Amino acid sequence: MEIAELSDLLVWAAATTFAIAMVAFAVDLGRRTVARTESRAEERATAGAGAGAGASAPAGATAETSGGAGTGTLTAEPPPRRRAAGIAMSTSWLGTALLLVAIVLRGLAAGRTPWANMYEFTLVGSFVAMTVFLVLNLRRDVRYLGAFVTGLVTLFLVLGLNVFHIAATGVQPALQNYWLVLHVGVAIIATGIFTVSFVLSSLQLLRDFRDEGNPFLARPGFRWLDRTPTPTTLESMSFRLNAVAFVLWTFTIIGGAIWAEDAWGRYWGWDPKEVWSFVIWVIYAAYLHARTTRGWSGRRAAWFVLVGYACVLFNFTGVNLIFNGKHSYSGIS
Repeated sequence: MEIAELSDLLVWAAATTFAIAMVAFAVDLGRRTVARTESRAEERATAGAGAGAGASAPAGATAETSGGAGTGTLTAEPPPRRRAAGIAMSTSWLGTALLLVAIVLRGLAAGRTPWANMYEFTLVGSFVAMTVFLVLNLRRDVRYLGAFVTGLVTLFLVLGLNVFHIAATGVQPALQNYWLVLHVGVAIIATGIFTVSFVLSSLQLLRDFRDEGNPFLARPGFRWLDRTPTPTTLESMSFRLNAVAFVLWTFTIIGGAIWAEDAWGRYWGWDPKEVWSFVIWVIYAAYLHARTTRGWSGRRAAWFVLVGYACVLFNFTGVNLIFNGKHSYSGIS
């Protein structure tokens, strides 16, 4: 078996592993929601029974608790084991490791940095998105994002394998430059961060509409949203990620201009990829400016993020597939 074929098999294995993680995250989120609902019902029932018992108990009677008669203390039950969450995190780490090995083997098979076309961009961008999620979870519990991040990554990998896949070969002379590592590499990192911030802003909107009493989101099927942080917390996390990604995207545009001057003799030529990269920069710049200086927070800020990410996806897919420009070599062949 050739190295490139082994890389493709590992990508399939990673996609399968992420699909398992997605299901496990969803099961964990659902079970936590049911457990919380049942706990609230028990608390209300206990409170009602306690009030009735207190009214009928003789004066001086002592409450007997699980901590011992007459102690007046309650022994808290240990938190339930979240087996599904453990499986989800383990498979997420495993899938990320498999994907990393697949990317390395792809680079070895091609004899270059493995992000010179849409298929490889998909692989590395998915790896970055998973890495951002896993690193965030080391700092705070963000497992509520797991089902959505792993779901997106699974979708991206399957699309990459079935739609964007090309043979592992060399690159055109214009790409045989160290700027391929810097310019494209930074763009991929920014895209991976944009992906996680998109998930956060989407959850922010859903949670906000549910808290407002939206009839559709008030249904029991969306009760899992109650297990997510408040819209304010989600927005704050999304803002911080977008600020980092915006700096990286700024470097992407600057680096691309320097590379364009070296390869084509001009810094800017209004190529479709250049135009849409600038459009993305303008949208996220307007988002950061409006939120920090104009007080645009809440839903308006979240919609900004969703529009920006839609442009990121179009820049990656539509621009490469629809328009014919100097960046057409990054598409499917």
